[in-house]
Amino acid sequence: MRFGEVLKTKANEGKEKHVPVIEIQRCAECGEDVVVTIVGKETPHPNTTEHHIKWIQLYGLKKDNQLLHLGTFGLGPVYTAPEVTAHLKTAELKTIFALAYCNIHGVWENSLEI
Repeated sequence: MRFGEVLKTKANEGKEKHVPVIEIQRCAECGEDVVVTIVGKETPHPNTTEHHIKWIQLYGLKKDNQLLHLGTFGLGPVYTAPEVTAHLKTAELKTIFALAYCNIHGVWENSLEI
């Protein structure tokens, strides 16, 4: 079995939000931010001690196909909506990947092509 076989995507998502949402925003100080959130409009992730997003990881795929680990953010257990902001230079990247780990439902993935 490969690790990719256990990753979950939007196709696996039920009523609670698990899939990371990746957005690129402009930062006045550094130029670019990558914001990753896990927020459901209809049914948000519970984020309790018993059921929470424990961490979010970011990876970038460069234009030459080199994969870079951009950061790991420890979050849980928390009672707020899980959100991280990373100040990144995205000029050399073609794709950003986000992984989010729910302590009950496993690892969820999403990507954004730049």
